[in-house]
Amino acid sequence: MNESFERDALKEILTASIKEQRSARRWGIFFKFLTFAYLFMIAGLMLGWIGDEDAESASSGAHVAVVDLNGEISAGGDASSEMVLHGLKNAFEDRNSKAVILRANSPGGSPVQSGMMYDEIVRLKKQHPKIPFYVVVEDVCASGCYYTAVAGDKIFADKASIVGSIGVLMDGFGFTGTMDKLGVERRLITAGANKGFLDPFSPQSEEQKQKAVTMLAEVHQQFINVVKQGRGKRLASNNPDIFSGLVWSGETGVKLGLVDGLGSVSSVARDIVKVDNVVDFTPQPSYADRLARQLGVAAATTLGAKLDIRLK
Repeated sequence: MNESFERDALKEILTASIKEQRSARRWGIFFKFLTFAYLFMIAGLMLGWIGDEDAESASSGAHVAVVDLNGEISAGGDASSEMVLHGLKNAFEDRNSKAVILRANSPGGSPVQSGMMYDEIVRLKKQHPKIPFYVVVEDVCASGCYYTAVAGDKIFADKASIVGSIGVLMDGFGFTGTMDKLGVERRLITAGANKGFLDPFSPQSEEQKQKAVTMLAEVHQQFINVVKQGRGKRLASNNPDIFSGLVWSGETGVKLGLVDGLGSVSSVARDIVKVDNVVDFTPQPSYADRLARQLGVAAATTLGAKLDIRLK
């Protein structure tokens, strides 16, 4: 009887131990799952997997949609055509947008990115003819920024804003004198007579310089044509300095026809559109997008061409 009792007791102890171990494993798996879910949620928030990346509001009321063009215009940046046009497309397509405003604060940049924005804005305006499109200049709207701005139905600025700079530049440095003093010899081997075009470590070729001047003149004329097309008869045609690359204050810009009037986002929404509600549609890129673009820009800088043509 004692042996039977001991055997039953041992069996109960072993059974309880097994149940306890199983329970501990289940709770361990549960807490590990919770930890993993928590870490996944944090990573998702940081990388933009969770949440809306766009800044457009879900407001159901009538509003004026605003998109920022802020900083240097370049591929892969916050002022790239991809980012700005994404916001503008959402703004035009929102059924409650009574007008769209491009809030401009940029010294310019890539003529390609500026041209892409101008062309796409013209297309969006044709698709949504009932939605007026305005540009409001804050501190500065020069060169490539102004290239984009002339797509607006009207351009407004502060009296002290900087506008204009309708010109093109290509800049760089020459190091041949320094290399001679240091006794450094440049060894450049190319296939193609102009493959080392404007190489900063080689003496400047007059022939290549003239080719660069011709190319800049071509891009400049494209810029001039776009401004004339966008501004039309509003430009002061008797002023030869308009297309010389000079900049002016917003107040003088009104006199020259570069700007239609003085105003801010708030005043344009309130006094022109007659809608006080302003909604920001500027896209907000995720951390992952920002990191990817930075890596892309760094790679392009390392591997890219020496030519840097800017509307700036």
